Amino acid sequence: MKQNRRRALAALAAACIATGAGEAVAQAWPAKPITIVVSYPAGGDTDAIARAYAEKLSARLGQQVIIDNRPGASGTIGNSYVAKSAPDGYTLLFTPSTFPIAQHVLKVAPAVAHDVVKDFTPIIKSGNIPLLVVTAPATGIKDMKQFIAEAKAGKPFTYGSPGSGSPMHIAGEMLNKSAGLKVTHVPYKGVAPVVTDALGGHVTVGWITPGAVGQHVSTGKLIPLAVGERARTKLMPNVPTLIELGYKDLDVSAWMGLLGPRGLPADIVRTINAHFNEVLKMPDIAARMAQLGIEPVGGEPAVLARQISSDDETFGRLIKEFGIKSE
Repeated sequence: MKQNRRRALAALAAACIATGAGEAVAQAWPAKPITIVVSYPAGGDTDAIARAYAEKLSARLGQQVIIDNRPGASGTIGNSYVAKSAPDGYTLLFTPSTFPIAQHVLKVAPAVAHDVVKDFTPIIKSGNIPLLVVTAPATGIKDMKQFIAEAKAGKPFTYGSPGSGSPMHIAGEMLNKSAGLKVTHVPYKGVAPVVTDALGGHVTVGWITPGAVGQHVSTGKLIPLAVGERARTKLMPNVPTLIELGYKDLDVSAWMGLLGPRGLPADIVRTINAHFNEVLKMPDIAARMAQLGIEPVGGEPAVLARQISSDDETFGRLIKEFGIKSE
């Protein structure tokens, strides 16, 4: 009896030690600075909001959170770097929605190839970015119905996007298909030149994000014609969606999210997710996101996982259907 009791006590002690060790490991993270890779140059919207998040996470986690810009090849260079990093919570990826699109558009070198579904651990979808169709008053176009009617009548209209294979380009081709139009795509290298040429009337309409054109819309220099996603955006609630106008399949938006390498421990994922959800509730962060045209999302990691999986499938099919290639 005494021997059995000693064995039971020994087993209990071992279990306590194991539990304590497990808690110690969980509590040990983060024990050093955390790096968030942004696969685009410093100064853009993705970089700007990543730095705002990093500042808040640093304060909450008690360790410095550093932004590491690794641009190139539409984000695939930085993405690959994170995919190949140790899954220890010290190297993460903050990315826009080009993440599941790029490899369908580019001929990716084997050295930076990665699977967006299998090689990463989703942590949180931080925000959603609606896509807008805008035009300058000089075009004479007052609303989307007029634009479509005149395009169908044979007017040689053009639409600008930030680049071939961008969500804006895909949305423009989806509208062409849904409405039976032949509006010519004009690809630019980034958001700024689309805005400039839309303001100057060099393209009939621009597919763009609210943050890029908010000030021009408020001063009347650009007219928002429609929103490309399913629901109206709170950033411009008076602008109708294309679904409202009868194009039921046109639901395209952009987003931003945080991921880690495949195999990131569940306890670390939960910790980062919980802190990030609290950061998204902060008034100054909400104001900064609104300024950049980003609507907060948050929630569980599964929200981002579903988004990536859906986009990988849907955009892959559409890019093949429309014959979209990087230029």
